[in-house]
Amino acid sequence: MTVTRGFPDTEFRARVARLQTALTQAGRTALLLTTEPEVRYVTGFLTRFWESPTRPWFVVLPVTGDPIAVIPNIGAHLMSQTWLDDIRTWRSPDYDDDGTGLLADTLAEVTAPGDRIGVPSGGETHLRMPLADWDRLRTALPDRDFTDDADILRQARIVKSPAEIDKIRAACAVADRAFDRVPEIARVGTPLDEVFRRFQMLCLEEGADWVPYLAGGLGQGGYGDVISPATQAPLAPGDILMLDTGLVRDGYYCDFDRNFAIGPATDAVTKAHARLIDATQAGFASARPGVTAADLFHVMDRIVTGGAGGSDTGRLGHGVGSQLTEPPSLIPDDHTPLAPGMVLALEPGIDMGGGRIMVHEENIVITDTGAEWLSTPQSGPIRKIAP
Repeated sequence: MTVTRGFPDTEFRARVARLQTALTQAGRTALLLTTEPEVRYVTGFLTRFWESPTRPWFVVLPVTGDPIAVIPNIGAHLMSQTWLDDIRTWRSPDYDDDGTGLLADTLAEVTAPGDRIGVPSGGETHLRMPLADWDRLRTALPDRDFTDDADILRQARIVKSPAEIDKIRAACAVADRAFDRVPEIARVGTPLDEVFRRFQMLCLEEGADWVPYLAGGLGQGGYGDVISPATQAPLAPGDILMLDTGLVRDGYYCDFDRNFAIGPATDAVTKAHARLIDATQAGFASARPGVTAADLFHVMDRIVTGGAGGSDTGRLGHGVGSQLTEPPSLIPDDHTPLAPGMVLALEPGIDMGGGRIMVHEENIVITDTGAEWLSTPQSGPIRKIAP
């Protein structure tokens, strides 16, 4: 399947219209956005330059009219290639006023005294500007009420459009192909850090734009965690190798993993892997509109722990999209109802004893009638790499 890069302007206009309707209903006159996924959601502004913490970037979404970009001049050319027409810039870094004055003037233009300006403030959000500048901004507009955004942006982003889902599906296909090629790069004696480097190369060869996240595990009969960077430990018979990738294609992530037995798998590993597959399949079969994130947790937890309440990893899955992990969290306390268009990672884990674990992860999308696989689901026994 060929997926066109970027989105047509109609995609962004539809997003903005939904946000503006929600702003009106929540009594907010404008929305202030400061982070990469927020800015990109309403503009399409895609760049790796966010890796630099030096410059702040702002987008103001008024309750009527198009968004306004208030950005460093270095980003003007790229922002002008998006659908936005109103792009206001300053020369940054500016140690005296790094865009705060221009932002205050813009907000004063689109709001009135007493108006409420929403800023994403809930879980998994942050304010990407210096706190000193945040204080200056509020001081410059003492008659405006800076408040939370009433979860408007979270509710908008948690449900993906068909075009967004296509991009996540394409990212998953890239990772599927890379995982199928792991035996090309991994064998007994290969250092784990070399496997990591070569796997990222495979992802790029198969069509990833970049691979911002790769973690994994390696150990006899299991591994200690699922977040460690690679060591120089060589692969050995009896090891379990796990690779977990969050690669990006056209601004959207996939996030799933695969386990590999180095040589013959033990009975314990074989049974544990089968339970992980069963748990993922049960989560998939239960995923449908109206079921909650907590419901999916309990369905999988009954298989991997007997209903003991999960493990120290904290959750059995999460949302996926323009960020590696997004809401909701598959935990007992997240009662977010699933809706068509939500993309989830199902990620059950099993305690293997002796400080070792195994996890398995797949990506799915909620449809009107149930769920659809985005990653090609692992079936059958654990994958093996010949010793």
